[in-house]
Amino acid sequence: MTRILADLPDEDIKWLDQLAAEQGKSRAAVLRDAVSAYRPQAPLDWIEAGFGAWKDRTDIGDAVEWQRRERAGSTRPWDPDYPEVRAEFPDLFDERDDREHEIHKAWMAEYGMKLGEGYPGLEKALELFSDGDPKVKPKKRQKK
Repeated sequence: MTRILADLPDEDIKWLDQLAAEQGKSRAAVLRDAVSAYRPQAPLDWIEAGFGAWKDRTDIGDAVEWQRRERAGSTRPWDPDYPEVRAEFPDLFDERDDREHEIHKAWMAEYGMKLGEGYPGLEKALELFSDGDPKVKPKKRQKK
């Protein structure tokens, strides 16, 4: 076993000595226990501890449907799948979202873009919003 030298504030030493006395251990034994408890036993213990944690939940119904609904709630009017998600979960969206979606579609059409095909008109959009600054250029995707 290797010895170490560590500086601790006086308040922590007092607390450590009190804890050691309560447990009937030495200060070193309490520190060894603390280090052992702090160190993970295996790299994936947290996965095993959480696996199945929600299996007995009755407040969410079907867990898969609940998860799909949660993800659908983060869909925005400018997302390519907005119409499909809106059709499946109509209660998550309102008229304001629909107006925003229509505005976005009109903007894309004005610059020759279509929903779901990416942004081939990105250069044009950057040109419009860059105020002619030649330093503003689209980033090229790097192949992995």
